[in-house]
Amino acid sequence: MKCKNLLYLCSLLLVTCITAQAQEATPTSPITVAQDGSGTYRTVQEAVNAVPNQVQTQVVIRVKKGTYREKLVVPALKTHISLVGEDKNATIITYDDHTGKGDINTYTSHSVLVQGNDFRAENITFENTAGYTAGQAVALHVEADRCVFRNCRMVGNQDVLFLATDNSRQYYQDCYIEGTTDFIFGSSTAVFDHCTIYSKKNSYITAASTPAGHPYGFVFLNCKLTADTTLATQVHLGRPWRPSARVVFLHTEMGNHIVPAGWHNWSKPESEKTAYYAEYKSTGPGAKPQSRVPWSHQLTAKEAKQYTLKQIFAGPLPWNPTQK
Repeated sequence: MKCKNLLYLCSLLLVTCITAQAQEATPTSPITVAQDGSGTYRTVQEAVNAVPNQVQTQVVIRVKKGTYREKLVVPALKTHISLVGEDKNATIITYDDHTGKGDINTYTSHSVLVQGNDFRAENITFENTAGYTAGQAVALHVEADRCVFRNCRMVGNQDVLFLATDNSRQYYQDCYIEGTTDFIFGSSTAVFDHCTIYSKKNSYITAASTPAGHPYGFVFLNCKLTADTTLATQVHLGRPWRPSARVVFLHTEMGNHIVPAGWHNWSKPESEKTAYYAEYKSTGPGAKPQSRVPWSHQLTAKEAKQYTLKQIFAGPLPWNPTQK
């Protein structure tokens, strides 16, 4: 009997210790990052590392103004993290890796890599400063599912925003994205809601690699396409990285830098049969539906109704990115 009681007490003590450690590990006050030492940590990576693994409620990391030169990684175990900047123009996470720098390639050139699900960011600039002629140089690489970016900036040149994996769902609202070639690319399902897309040279905005059979790829809702009017006068809406690429623009204002043909087949005529490129009620001088390539689509009102957040992010586990 004494042995059983002792065993019970030991088990109870172990459970109490584990519970106490879990409570101690869970942040009880906001985490703040400040370069001047006035916050909890001086670097964003230190703050991310301090978040307990696989938490089930959002942990807010507030980032004060400053330029944080970090190759930031949010690992897969670091779920439900929210990075909230003080000012999107003055809270900058930046690096300068690019293809050809040592053994760096497109997949490893990121300034910021997000692998942890349910990541959110607000009021932050994600930047790659590799330079205009550096080649592929990713500012933000997102592999996680259910990620939301609001009032953020993604800036660089070639291959700026990498929407990386087949089963990732991402939502960008009121964001600014600038680049040169294929600067919004990848295989994720993503919605760009009221975003400004700025082209810096004659090239291509999107390079989707949507998996075959996926009903949605990149969807642009009520966006604005602008450009450097000196260097970017002949810009295509997209070209297919994979044959089954899907990109749709709805109610988007297009500047006169958008070429009348709209889309390009990437010198792969066979992709014209499998890629799905469409528009609905584009406006502005770049909106020329009668001049678009014949293998693209102008949606009917009935078809356009399919492009709601509820429909796009349905899946086996439906997701509503507007819920906090």
